[in-house]
Amino acid sequence: MNPWLLCRRKRPDARLRLYCFPHSGGSAGEFLRWADDLPDIEVWGVQLPGRGTRLDEPSHTSMTDLVRAIVAQVDFTGPCAFFGHSLGALVAYEVAVALRDLGRPGPERLLVSAHEAPHRHVGDDTAHRLDQAGLIAAVEEQFGPLPAEVRDDPEWQDMVLGPLRADLSVVAGYRHHHTTPLDCAITALGGSDDTVAEPDLAGWDRYTTGAFALHLFAGGHFYFREHHDDVLRRLAADLAGLLR
Repeated sequence: MNPWLLCRRKRPDARLRLYCFPHSGGSAGEFLRWADDLPDIEVWGVQLPGRGTRLDEPSHTSMTDLVRAIVAQVDFTGPCAFFGHSLGALVAYEVAVALRDLGRPGPERLLVSAHEAPHRHVGDDTAHRLDQAGLIAAVEEQFGPLPAEVRDDPEWQDMVLGPLRADLSVVAGYRHHHTTPLDCAITALGGSDDTVAEPDLAGWDRYTTGAFALHLFAGGHFYFREHHDDVLRRLAADLAGLLR
């Protein structure tokens, strides 16, 4: 079993696989339930080291090392699409570019969520350097209060905040380097109340020579939690063309 890949509902006869890349500090598990709403697709989550079933493994702290490890250790089989949310959008894009440059099959559609296009990215070089209390305050300001067991227990804090700090380091150090656009279609998705604005999402159009679409939903950075059904219907519609 490949530790990078998780699947809740295997569908060996599916005509398409959807590989989902999580946000900073996130886990692949959140996306596995999407299989219930995408009956014709086999949904896989890409589990990064340092969380979930890979808790004992050190997290990557640079995009270069992370992408190199994924490409070396993961075989994205069959016709597939990539979905990446926030940090996951950048990772999915860079993995698609790396696969293309190696002459290996990549996604037939790239879905990038809640992250500005690479050339518009400005890394925050402060968040991953905060002390534990500062990082907790920053997380709670953006996402609301942490559970009491995390806030009050140093071991839980290390378990939860360690991978987040590593992921924030990946984001801070990321710099886009010009490369040939992908030839797969790209869909950008986001929340209308997110700090990632529509022009930031629209900038993804320059990263493909194929079709481009932009979908905005009501809500913030995690709009897909607020509007699960609408978002999954949209994904199903966008991916339907790959099932023919």
